Amino acid sequence: MPPSAEVAAARAKLAARFDAVRTGGKGTARRTKLTKHASTGADDKQLQAQLKRLGVNSIPGIEEVNMFQEDGSVLHFSAPKVQASVAANTYVIQGHGETKGLEELLPGIINQLGPDNLANLKRIAESFSASQSASAGKADEADDIPDIGENFEEVSKQ
Repeated sequence: MPPSAEVAAARAKLAARFDAVRTGGKGTARRTKLTKHASTGADDKQLQAQLKRLGVNSIPGIEEVNMFQEDGSVLHFSAPKVQASVAANTYVIQGHGETKGLEELLPGIINQLGPDNLANLKRIAESFSASQSASAGKADEADDIPDIGENFEEVSKQ
């Protein structure tokens, strides 16, 4: 059964389309598409060139950087490389950043908290007090256990 006119036209169109990708004659493999590998080294060089043009200076002795986000989480950099250009109002922080909860970094960052983080601090304090009262309720249940005394064997024989 011969193919319909539509199928024959579609096959001819495909054959014409893929005819140019063969490296040899009919029956040879199609050429493989070469993938371009993007190197990040060039990006780093361009970034450093732009920073040098802005006139950033390295700031030594910074142990950690904390960036407080709107949702209450903190972007925490430990031992970052910090560069600044006060004239351009530009600060560059390089290093491994981790997203942490505010309660994970307490009490070390209390002096870094501003008025905008006060609501988050109140929420943490309320959850802490609720957990303390819940654990105190469990301690009251433990008080219902009678005291055995000092000699366990006498009590077990009774």
